[in-house]
Amino acid sequence: MKNDKKKYCVKHTSYVITNKKIEEMENDNKITVHFLGAAGTVTGSKYLIDTGERKILIDCGLFQGLKELRLKNWDFLPVDVTEIDTVLLTHGHMDHTGYLPRLVKMGFNGSIQGTAPTLDIAQIILLDSAKIQEEYAEQANKEGFSKHSPAEPLYTIKDAEKAIDHFKPISEGEWITLYPSIKVRFQYNGHIIGATFIELDIYGKRFVFSGDIGRKEDLLMRAPKKPEKADVLFIESTYGDSCLLYTSPSPRDRG
Repeated sequence: MKNDKKKYCVKHTSYVITNKKIEEMENDNKITVHFLGAAGTVTGSKYLIDTGERKILIDCGLFQGLKELRLKNWDFLPVDVTEIDTVLLTHGHMDHTGYLPRLVKMGFNGSIQGTAPTLDIAQIILLDSAKIQEEYAEQANKEGFSKHSPAEPLYTIKDAEKAIDHFKPISEGEWITLYPSIKVRFQYNGHIIGATFIELDIYGKRFVFSGDIGRKEDLLMRAPKKPEKADVLFIESTYGDSCLLYTSPSPRDRG
């Protein structure tokens, strides 16, 4: 065979939703979805699902990149975090988990649920991030390059440890009842170890959150599963308007 390369060009219309709500009505039950991050940028993923009786946060990521984005990490969320019942994590990367110590510091006291590998990765990342935050604040105070006196870390190692205390591992591939009329299933998604997309059944309506999706052909990971159905699909679209070059692994690379 000749060069086994295929060029995939995916284009779509992008809707940026900030400080707005998507509302779904069914059987007199109103479900509101707040976009608290990853809207207008690709980091800081946070979806808040408000059923009227329960509040569920999907992912709790840190904003990364430009300074104007990183400054958002110091802002308080525009919701009462003490009313959030639980956090569900698609995977362990910083832009999906890095805000957890801040959330707990603001008063969140529920469970933080994800697959065991996701929580293991998140623990490593949060502790490392906290150490870097502390060292950077110490350096700023020593060298005097911060406008704040004293400069403080976004969160400390103790803050990260408090967040980790809320971790609760969940099995992949099984439906779990979170609350009456609310079920969740974490489905294998490739990408990194432990990564999943999340299916939420609320009042008979299915909400699917893609998380970060892995490749179909990967030397280390199995191909991602696919959702059976979705009434509402929330999908990461980092490369949604880009042309990506996909190269199939050679027979030698396949082993």
